[in-house]
Amino acid sequence: MTARLDFTSEAFFRDPPKAIAALRMSGPLVATRFPLVGNVWITTTHDATAQVLKDGATFTLRKEDGDVASLRWWMPSFVRTIANNMLTMDEPDHTRLRSIVDEAFRRRAIVAMEPRIRAIADGLADELFAEGRPADLVQRYARILPLAVISELLGLPLADRPKFIAWGNAMSSLTNVVSFFRLLWAFRKMRAYLEQQLQAARVQGGEGLIAELVQVEREGAQITPDEMVSMVFLLLAAGSETTTHLISGSAYELLRNPGLHDWLEQDWSRAGLAVEEFLRFVSPVQFSKPRYVRRDVEVEGVRLKKGDRVMVMLAAANMDPAMHDRPESLDLERKPNRHLSFGTGIHFCLGHQLARIEAACALEALFVRWPKLGLAVDPSQIHWRKRPGIRMIAKLPVTAAVHGTFTAAAPAMADRSPVRAE
Repeated sequence: MTARLDFTSEAFFRDPPKAIAALRMSGPLVATRFPLVGNVWITTTHDATAQVLKDGATFTLRKEDGDVASLRWWMPSFVRTIANNMLTMDEPDHTRLRSIVDEAFRRRAIVAMEPRIRAIADGLADELFAEGRPADLVQRYARILPLAVISELLGLPLADRPKFIAWGNAMSSLTNVVSFFRLLWAFRKMRAYLEQQLQAARVQGGEGLIAELVQVEREGAQITPDEMVSMVFLLLAAGSETTTHLISGSAYELLRNPGLHDWLEQDWSRAGLAVEEFLRFVSPVQFSKPRYVRRDVEVEGVRLKKGDRVMVMLAAANMDPAMHDRPESLDLERKPNRHLSFGTGIHFCLGHQLARIEAACALEALFVRWPKLGLAVDPSQIHWRKRPGIRMIAKLPVTAAVHGTFTAAAPAMADRSPVRAE
């Protein structure tokens, strides 16, 4: 039996815990049809998700002929080139590429970037209403901050930021096959741009992660020119898009739940703890890439056949009541918090440390600068983009006016904790 759930509907994105709980009732793995992917099994529990992610020999990102499982036959060759990155590779190629970028990341010392990240966030917070009120927090803040950080990290010119924003907006608009083809122009331009930046770094050197990658390449790293382009594309896209929606989703929860904001405002050293819960509850990356089942296997009592495809639902793993007490509640003091928002196994997110620092800096800078920040519309007027697999707020209008703003939370409860939203 195939479960029918619209993974791009407003109802799903507005209240994921409700939809996920209903889906989980069908079993730990559910057969369904996913946009752009087609027929696939999806996991609905923490244990099933972890099993698939950790067993790279059984659940592979490549078909037996080496093609990427998430690609369809009709996709252009240059899209296949971009998709040929470490996120779509099995062993031993994954470790080969991961070791190259790990070495470059070690040389850049991500933790040491925190003061600079906070400075960028402070500057953007200052400019939030420079073009009037209300301001769209997504476009004016949440999108720009990760792009500015990853651009500096890569060593890309500040003047090129408008290009990255335009490309990011194009990627956010991906909802179906038609919009995919509209996105192709952005992919072409990004690939050409990154090829130019890599060539410039090979000739002129420079500062930043691109220059470090080129240096590792010169030192004998096994990486092809196409793989290098795909690597930088991945760092630029993955290093900004998902963090954008973590920041905007977290800010939205604080804006509609004043008690949570007040608790953080009392002590911003709690931001790191809060970010972990936002990662679990907001779950901006809701699904992994499709994987092929290489042999008949049983997962949580469900039999999968060789040749089946499976996608792990990270958002469902994060809402599993077997792993989290009251998972439908946003509890900023949740401990332990064994979320899988960064995945697990060999594909554990390379940028987890950077994303955590950016989110904490972004929230603190925003609400310290604008302590009376509020939604400029009722929460019912906030909508999510119909992008399958990623939970992204389309627009988040905010204002700093004391009166006339909406900060409505869920109905109050007698025993409600100031750090928990029901």
